[in-house]
Amino acid sequence: MEPFVLLSIVALYFFLLIGISYFTSKNDSNTIFFKAGKSSPWYVVAFGMIGASLSGVTFISVPGWVQSSQFSYMQIVIGYLFGYIAIAYILIPLYYKANITSIYQFLDTRFGPTSHKTGAFFFFISRVLGASFRLFLVASVFQYFIFDAMGISFEFTVVISILMIWVYTFKGGIKTIVWTDTLQTLFMLIAVGTAIVILLGKFEGTIFDVLASPTFKEYSKTLFTDDFNDKKHWIKSLLGGMFIAIAMTGLDQDMMQKNLTCKNSKEAQWNIISLGFVLIFINFIFLFLGALLFMYAEKYNIAIPMIDGKEKTDLLFPEIALNGALGTPLAIVFILGLIAAAYSSADSALTSLTTSFCYDFLDFDKKPKNQQTKLRKNVHILVSLLLIVVIIIFKYILEDNVISSLLQIASYTYGPLLGMFAFGIFTKHRVKDRIVPLIAIVSVLLSTLLNTFSEEYFQGYQFGYELLIVNGGLTFLGMYLIRVKRE
Repeated sequence: MEPFVLLSIVALYFFLLIGISYFTSKNDSNTIFFKAGKSSPWYVVAFGMIGASLSGVTFISVPGWVQSSQFSYMQIVIGYLFGYIAIAYILIPLYYKANITSIYQFLDTRFGPTSHKTGAFFFFISRVLGASFRLFLVASVFQYFIFDAMGISFEFTVVISILMIWVYTFKGGIKTIVWTDTLQTLFMLIAVGTAIVILLGKFEGTIFDVLASPTFKEYSKTLFTDDFNDKKHWIKSLLGGMFIAIAMTGLDQDMMQKNLTCKNSKEAQWNIISLGFVLIFINFIFLFLGALLFMYAEKYNIAIPMIDGKEKTDLLFPEIALNGALGTPLAIVFILGLIAAAYSSADSALTSLTTSFCYDFLDFDKKPKNQQTKLRKNVHILVSLLLIVVIIIFKYILEDNVISSLLQIASYTYGPLLGMFAFGIFTKHRVKDRIVPLIAIVSVLLSTLLNTFSEEYFQGYQFGYELLIVNGGLTFLGMYLIRVKRE
């Protein structure tokens, strides 16, 4: 498909989002921007969170990950469900009872202002990197298939991508995002379903024949039970998935801010539990799509795209959808699905980062009322600029598959949050508040050392995503060591 046609589809899609923004942001108050007036229907939030949880990383990178990891990702996804149950019955009641805007305000009440800012800092770093990973992926696709042919630089592509998000979120904030996420989830699921139907038509027999074929079985091994040292071992993946869900959803302002727009904690619990079950099915569909893509590429001799001399399996799906002779309808729904998947996560990240910075670092609620809106909008712009810079840096340093890189980074950045919240919830101890940042940094450094030298010193053991648990445990232990006696 011609780059100009693809660009036209992208432009029309953003006009649709701007239209939604117009109707949801007529009230430009801070209450609407940060909390949507606590009036969002739980089922709308739940459906929209499917897209936010999956994002462009799942849409492209999970199918591309099948070649190296087969269906091992399902072990992690099943772990997510147990994590969501913990979020629903431990964290959500806590947040609603505290009636907070930023979830890190809990750390202020529990330990003090330094702990509060430490937790917010680790979220800020985590979300900036996570959102940048996701936007880097979609910007790379736009660049490879649209803007290279027009002679436009990657840097300009990134600027335009962020600018479009800013345009439709700067007034309505989280209220706009709750509704745009719903539309984006719908487009993403339509795109995946269409791709699977079209690809299945290129193979002989029914879908059951494809599932039973030897080629499919080469890609679809799900349960890894043989070698406990392997980072894909099922126990490590299950536990890692559980705590990744707790950390990257339950301790993440981005995801929890949407839950906190529900009318009450009961509806927020329905939202998060239903999300856990739905994601198991949807992630399997993405992995199934990945197997079909590699089978199709092998059958029709389609090479994996290369950038700077390196194979990029993340680009196989767009390569087949846009250049694989499967027709214009697939190309159109792919582009719509890609934009929807990428921006359903990135737009809420921009809003949540604005919320966190305002409330956690600038004491927003203590500022004069006549200064709050201007301050919020200035922070929104500065966060947008920060994302642009980080995405451009990724172009020069990122080598691994994006979903793999994202989960690895999460093991380091969310670990201190996991340990701090666990200590605050499951113990009654106070701590020496000023030492908490040191504890968090030392935990990350020790986790890095353990991961680097584990094979050498632990008989070939490879850390998977259970490194997040280790990191959180080290933070918990550090908090215990600096506890103070209750008066």
